[in-house]
Amino acid sequence: MLLVLRNSWALLLGIMLLMVGNGLQGTLLGVRGEIEGFSTFEMSVVMSAYFAGFLIGSRMGSEMIRRVGHIRTFAALGSVISAVLILYPVLTDPIAWTVLRLIIGACFAAVYVTAESWLNNAATNETRGQTLSVYLVVQMVGIVAAQMLLNLGDPSDYFLFVVLSVLVSLSFAPILLSVTPTPAFETAKPMSLMEVLKISPLGVIGTFLMGGVYSAMFGMAAVFATQAGLPIAQLSIFVSAFYVGGLVLQFPIGWISDRMDRRLLIMILAAICGAAGLLGALSSGIFSILVISAFFIGGMANPLYALLIAYVNDFLEVEQMPAAGGRLLFVNGVGAIFGPIVVGGMMQAIGPLGYFYFIGGLVTVLALYAAYRMTVRPAPTVEDTGSYAPVLPSASPVVVGLAQEVFADAVSDDGDDAQGTLPPAA
Repeated sequence: MLLVLRNSWALLLGIMLLMVGNGLQGTLLGVRGEIEGFSTFEMSVVMSAYFAGFLIGSRMGSEMIRRVGHIRTFAALGSVISAVLILYPVLTDPIAWTVLRLIIGACFAAVYVTAESWLNNAATNETRGQTLSVYLVVQMVGIVAAQMLLNLGDPSDYFLFVVLSVLVSLSFAPILLSVTPTPAFETAKPMSLMEVLKISPLGVIGTFLMGGVYSAMFGMAAVFATQAGLPIAQLSIFVSAFYVGGLVLQFPIGWISDRMDRRLLIMILAAICGAAGLLGALSSGIFSILVISAFFIGGMANPLYALLIAYVNDFLEVEQMPAAGGRLLFVNGVGAIFGPIVVGGMMQAIGPLGYFYFIGGLVTVLALYAAYRMTVRPAPTVEDTGSYAPVLPSASPVVVGLAQEVFADAVSDDGDDAQGTLPPAA
């Protein structure tokens, strides 16, 4: 762990500042949108635009890096992000915000691809798993810290938007000034979505559902909290609870997943998440209950994404993993685009607590489908499965690839050549 920090501290510091800026952006817009009188549906479209942009940027970033290199891509997109953050309080119109969120989502996705490529390049076979774990902690700490910064200024003013722009601008300094060599850029062999669906229906459908859940958590939590009448201090704690839960429970769940049928664990976690959603829906707006609900929703939902990737990997040859990971990212991105729009419609139709009904409904569908899949084909034995690696649903293809390398290393260490020999899904 100390070796990872010593070799990559500049990269990790820069990435943490990026996460602070991005995490504060989403929450601040949710609050400012209410102040500006935007409707719930308008805010849901604004929030959805980020995930559409992120999906576009994941592909755009790869092409930009290939054409002009990592450093130029990183610097150029960083400038665009800083400019967009300053424009939010100037162009207070839902259509303008939607366009800006689309742009900033694409830029953040490409920036993550660039920064994470450097991080991946700095990892060795011996430190790959530790690097991924440290990176997850850095991401979570950045997002939680962002929520606390919301208390430093008035959301109706310019100050917090200036802070956002400054944080993002500062994040580039440690990354660009570090001595980490520019990594080589590689692309994976193509693999169709239907092939991945045939190999693991649960993995594909579950990833789509979790895209909707995560985008609702990340994009609409502040909108819900504002409509529920929470003051800024309580709003910050409520939004933070999602990520604190994910950070606290990610690693214990990962340890358990390597020792049991992953489908059973997916079903259990989804059921707990569904119960937490129901608890929030029935909370009557009581703050302590909302925080408990958010903690367990985040604690179950964040590990579920990585768990689904690990489950799909259990049925793949090592050389198939990068392409399959790319398809799963695409499916997750599509689910994320629709998540805020649907939950926004529910909140507008039945009130703020429609937020929890949406999340609870999606994970309940996942729990039921996982239970069904357990009746269709046998699970691989524990000896035939690889290692779980922590990955957030906001990860770029680079980090998903890093997680799959951790999986492949574990398979290699066990001397297991039986991956991919299980029968295709029925």
